[in-house]
Amino acid sequence: METNRQKKIGTVLQKDLVDILQGEVRKNNISNLIISVSKVSVTTDLSIAKVYLSIFPADKGAELLTAIKTNAPLIKHDLAQRVKQQLRRVPALMFYIDDSLEYIDQIDKALAEQVNPIEDTSLLLRRKKS
Repeated sequence: METNRQKKIGTVLQKDLVDILQGEVRKNNISNLIISVSKVSVTTDLSIAKVYLSIFPADKGAELLTAIKTNAPLIKHDLAQRVKQQLRRVPALMFYIDDSLEYIDQIDKALAEQVNPIEDTSLLLRRKKS
């Protein structure tokens, strides 16, 4: 269970990461791309922050995630400049794709088609663990 301090730090990091990532998208004039930070969870010792990204369109997610991971030190530096008054040390950033919206969409489509995944188990797609 997260403590109040972990939640507050996660919220601060989430807001600033959204500004940084969307600012880079705007600065590079990339159109038809939406990046949102759906959740930031911080470890108890405040050394690692797991950042879950929601990327639309989803087909660009994998290549964009690798680009973000390679630029993680620059993102951490920008983040440190923004939160230097609130945090003494900025946690290490670990980026992951949040596929929960796609998973929910697949469930909705399956329910709308009135197919029974219990009878036909080939319809069940395994969710990717990250």
